[in-house]
Amino acid sequence: MSVSTASTILIVDDDDDIRESFCDVLADEGFTVEGARNGQDALDYLESHALPNLIVLDLMMPVMDGLEFRQRQLADPRWAAIRVLVMSASDRGAQIASELRVDGFLAKPARGKELIAAVSRLC
Repeated sequence: MSVSTASTILIVDDDDDIRESFCDVLADEGFTVEGARNGQDALDYLESHALPNLIVLDLMMPVMDGLEFRQRQLADPRWAAIRVLVMSASDRGAQIASELRVDGFLAKPARGKELIAAVSRLC
């Protein structure tokens, strides 16, 4: 079962292999998928593209981590309503995700089926 291609997902992760793998998995499910290497790249994307339906956000990244990205996202009324799914390998990932008021959390490493289920619930 494929979803509407109207749903755009922005994957924000500094690990090229993970980001590309998640993009491939979600594209195979019919999502339109874009990638960003860190929080600053994600902010640049939001400034210059149509807004995604969902952001899949890693917490630990260089340049700008997921926490700072989320703070900036919430501070900007253009972006504050975009749903966010946090993924992290941190033992405190679920707690941090809750503190950031995101819409969902997945522990890394996440399997393709887990990612598809979580994204499908939020789109």
